[in-house]
Amino acid sequence: MNEGNARESKVVLAYSGGLDTSVAIRWIQEQYRADVLTLTVDVGQQGELEGALERARRNGAFDTRLIDAKGTFVREFLWPAVQANALYEGVYPLSTALARPLIARTLVEVASASGAGAIAHGCTGKGNDQVRFDVAVHTLGPGLRVIAPVREWNMNRTDEIAYAKTHGIEIRVSPESPYSVDENLWGRSIEGGRLEDPALAAPEEVFDWTGHPDDWPREPEEVTVDFEGGVPVRVNGSALDPVQLVQTMNRLAGAHGVGRIDHIEDRVVGIKSRETYECPGALALLEAHRSLESLVLPRDLLQFKALVDRRFADLVYEGLWFSPLREALCAFVRSTQEVVTGSVTLRLHQGSVRAVGRRSDYSLLAHELATYGTGSRFPQELAVGFIHLYGLPNQLAHARAEAARSARNPEENEPRAARAVLPTPS
Repeated sequence: MNEGNARESKVVLAYSGGLDTSVAIRWIQEQYRADVLTLTVDVGQQGELEGALERARRNGAFDTRLIDAKGTFVREFLWPAVQANALYEGVYPLSTALARPLIARTLVEVASASGAGAIAHGCTGKGNDQVRFDVAVHTLGPGLRVIAPVREWNMNRTDEIAYAKTHGIEIRVSPESPYSVDENLWGRSIEGGRLEDPALAAPEEVFDWTGHPDDWPREPEEVTVDFEGGVPVRVNGSALDPVQLVQTMNRLAGAHGVGRIDHIEDRVVGIKSRETYECPGALALLEAHRSLESLVLPRDLLQFKALVDRRFADLVYEGLWFSPLREALCAFVRSTQEVVTGSVTLRLHQGSVRAVGRRSDYSLLAHELATYGTGSRFPQELAVGFIHLYGLPNQLAHARAEAARSARNPEENEPRAARAVLPTPS
């Protein structure tokens, strides 16, 4: 046992079935002499979850739990993110970041119910997820110890594979498969291998939900999304439960190559990293929601809400979901969403998504005022007075500046045009 590691009788491990958490079972048993209960929270990751639990048992877990949290994930985390148009650095729809507080909350609940004294996760010491898990656990379960085997162990992927081989741990990775993938309903995050070099294009082999560009349809497809109170409820006229709706949008948008993201991201710990994501449904729904808001919210509210939206995204990314500020921001956002009800038509084509139509009973676009055709009721004769008053502060400021300049330089009181042609006094 490592020096300083106190014995824990039971540890709840956030278990994904991947390399890090597979080897963590044995490592925790060795270093902390604790029984390991693995907890897998289903937030829409594809793959054989039941098979992962079987591997956990074979790898030494005394108990395994699988909790289906997909509905909770969409209702409590994804829909607030849609209402807040949440994109970190204007690019990333926070797919992994949004799942972490839900997983952390479930870890604390299971630890409390099972009498565990610690929770464990497979995060590294240089990533964002360690911050998200640790802060959430310390907030919700302040009496729990947090164990991070990869961070404490300081082993790399190659070392972990060797450890697994030495200890007979069943894993599903190899040195020839260098990519690490985190997946849920809101998107896929892909890291490792040649993706670590920002100068190299992401190889096609890392993409799954968006297929190969050769397979993208040549003709565009239009999809209509209906919103009620800022929440999507129907796709192409069909009412869907929240999970089905997200899955449907992933399928429709992904088929057209929508959702590929490749950008340089600023991590919480202060380093930059090249990040590659696939988030087809998320980007499509966010585009639809923004477009509908532009129709029904007044300009000053849209401008202020954009500041709130950005701060919301930052808080989620930084692991501060369970903060008073995030709760307050969500309360403000919710107060704006009652009128965000209507439908938006999206056009999907060759990797792009854009809104091409929107309608709402709460529309602030009055045709009789905006039209350039017959029937316009806009009082154009009032524009002259408005323009005069609108520009009056600028006129006054300019006049005051000119007066001050003339006072400082009396010899330059002539009009500028005249000064340009008059000879300079000797």
